[in-house]
Amino acid sequence: MRAAVRLLVALTASIAGFSGSAAKAESFDFYVLSLSWSPSWCAANPGRADDAQCEEKRRFIVHGLWPQNERGWPQFCKSDEPERVPSAMMREIGDVMPSIGLAGHQWRKHGACSGLSQQRYFRLLEDAYRRIKLPAVMFDGKIDRRIGVDEIEALMTRANPGLPRDGVAVSCSDGRLEEIRICLTKSLGFRSCEEVDRQSCRAKSVVIPSAQ
Repeated sequence: MRAAVRLLVALTASIAGFSGSAAKAESFDFYVLSLSWSPSWCAANPGRADDAQCEEKRRFIVHGLWPQNERGWPQFCKSDEPERVPSAMMREIGDVMPSIGLAGHQWRKHGACSGLSQQRYFRLLEDAYRRIKLPAVMFDGKIDRRIGVDEIEALMTRANPGLPRDGVAVSCSDGRLEEIRICLTKSLGFRSCEEVDRQSCRAKSVVIPSAQ
């Protein structure tokens, strides 16, 4: 009976990710770069209108750069780095991740599992964002648009040579585009990621709210 319980716990951890006590820094296979469409986030969080993400009418920001395994992911790893993100670092990355609260949470939950220093992790996060080309015709933020989920993925692969169709996933909520998630190697090359791709939005189309 005890052996069966241990097996069940191990299988659950493999599917759902690992807790900080079990996770080991650097024990991951690749990264997931998650880009959040700000107008959708602001529409879903009307009480946060004073947030820089909404007040400045941002478009895509980096939600996070997540260490990922082929199945599951590490999180809340132990680290000798500080838990807080210093204001000097926020001045460097504020154009891609404008919230210090978000940055701190992302570091504690995901960044600490990268095996990198806090400074190197956020520089890698920024570099990953800069490497991605976002089709301007789709994400100019000028008007509300409705578009097929498959079309979004197709546009992303055409704009980013080498990005496989199963290396990009669209996340949606309440019929709106929520995030675009792109799978990257540890050296920030494009790669496939079946588990992430399977979690893509099930709707046939989504609304891309304007940033106006």
